[in-house]
Amino acid sequence: MALSRNWKQLLGILEVYTMIEFSDSQFVSAREKRNIIRDWERFVKNGLKFHHFTKALYLHLTLRCMFIAHFDRGGFYSTYFADPEDTIRFLHQFDIDFGFRSVEYGMTLWVEDSDCRDVNRIMCEIVAPLKAALYEQLSKESTKKDLEKARLLLEKHGMQLPAVPEQVQLQHK
Repeated sequence: MALSRNWKQLLGILEVYTMIEFSDSQFVSAREKRNIIRDWERFVKNGLKFHHFTKALYLHLTLRCMFIAHFDRGGFYSTYFADPEDTIRFLHQFDIDFGFRSVEYGMTLWVEDSDCRDVNRIMCEIVAPLKAALYEQLSKESTKKDLEKARLLLEKHGMQLPAVPEQVQLQHK
């Protein structure tokens, strides 16, 4: 039986991160750390979809990455992933260009803490090669969303946006 491309990708993820020597810490075992990395990579590489946002990943982000819980997994997800601009802000925490500063508190303790430094730094490494494409896609989604809001507001006042072909690039000031 041939494996689909997705299964091959997942097996590759498991092979790479099962070879890393994570150490047990006071509150997180090495096995849990490997599982968090597996879940994180799956979540990020598959478009930040809710069905890939596991409970273990949610708990790790809220307990060891300096994010506020936002009541529960669903509340956290809707806070950071319902709007593309919020998703960009979320990803900045894992981006060296933004200094790995906590989105909620502005500190870097979450990547310096000895308890989960290993897993948190690997989370940042996973984002690094994907960030340009993620930011570009999220920026396009944000622009599309904003233009839709503008269209609805103009419609409300009896006006409309001129038709703009999809291929036309908007000029930024």
